[in-house]
Amino acid sequence: MEYDSEIAIVGGGLNGCALAIALSSGGLSVTLVDSLAVDTAKSDSFDGRSYALALASKRLLEAVGLWADIAADAQPMLEIKVTDGRAGEGPSPFWMHFDHAEIEEGPMGYMVEDRHLRRAFLAKIASDTRIKHVTPDTVVAQSVDHTGARISLASGKTIRARLLVGCDGRRSGVAERAGITRSFKDYGQTALVAAIGHALPHNGIAHQFFMPAGPLAILPLTGSRSSIVWAETHARAAELSALDDDDFINALRPAFGDFLGDIHVAGARFSYPMNLTLASRLVDQRLVLVGDAAHGVHPIAGQGLNLGLRDIGALAEVLVEARRRGEDIGTDAVLARYAEWRRFDTATLAMATNSFNGLFSNDNPILRAGRDIGMGLVNAFPALRRNFIREAAGLTGDLPRLLQGRAL
Repeated sequence: MEYDSEIAIVGGGLNGCALAIALSSGGLSVTLVDSLAVDTAKSDSFDGRSYALALASKRLLEAVGLWADIAADAQPMLEIKVTDGRAGEGPSPFWMHFDHAEIEEGPMGYMVEDRHLRRAFLAKIASDTRIKHVTPDTVVAQSVDHTGARISLASGKTIRARLLVGCDGRRSGVAERAGITRSFKDYGQTALVAAIGHALPHNGIAHQFFMPAGPLAILPLTGSRSSIVWAETHARAAELSALDDDDFINALRPAFGDFLGDIHVAGARFSYPMNLTLASRLVDQRLVLVGDAAHGVHPIAGQGLNLGLRDIGALAEVLVEARRRGEDIGTDAVLARYAEWRRFDTATLAMATNSFNGLFSNDNPILRAGRDIGMGLVNAFPALRRNFIREAAGLTGDLPRLLQGRAL
């Protein structure tokens, strides 16, 4: 087979873009197939989410030469405060408080808006001669054999590569066409996402307030703004989404509180259903899944994009090292190294976010007492707090080279 690129990536979201850039940084050639036009992807109105990039994820972006283009729009997270309670009643007397000063490496993470990440990624791709960006186009068929993968596009183009990578989200067409099944759990929650302006400074502090219907995250953005991720039942979220901005703020205020002074909506509002979806396997013949195509988790700990970036760091390292040894990068033996590296971390985080949501998104008095005592105990012991901080910063476990801030 003659190859257009060594690797074909389907899906031009944040994970697909980051993977293409990481692979190129290691000398591999990539074709990235994106269903969205570049102008659409770069629009402020496309996606209102903001992401809590763990310190390890920031190091990956530094290692591939992206952080300098993002840093001015990144807000360091210096503290995290976690509380439990009901809207309008104030928080429980038990809480957890994590301060970045308890670790030596610096801020635990950074809040960055989707629009800034996406624009930096697309600019980098446009200037990289090892990346072919095919957009807007979609895959209509795929096939693999012992020599490589072939994908057919709606435009009539055919792309041939040694390896096919699915970065095409929770309803991955790449996985479906390969016969990879997935488990699915609907949490019965919708996340309401918006930027909120406020009169008082946030001081780089992130807040997570657990309420019976779901958590409210208040996450610091640059300037006097914070991003909210407000989980409500599907029905209640639909009602809130239909409100105008003033009524929305009035509904939010009992849960948000007054610690940041007067608040207002500072931009468009968005909503996203919350679910758990896990692919039955991460690899197949000449095929591998990354990011949400492999595992879509509850955003309760803000780890979704970080989990995808850990996939990217591991896969890029495995493939670059295999190529340097003269191996065929698409063989089962090479892909098994990636699957083995990522299997435990993926399963652990999926179970943790699922358990946390089940434990905190209810009003059971027994569970409430247990979780409040647990938070109080964690807060009382510095060693436990430090472990939580290092975990949130992505500094634990067998870290790929890029997540240590080292080039491939």
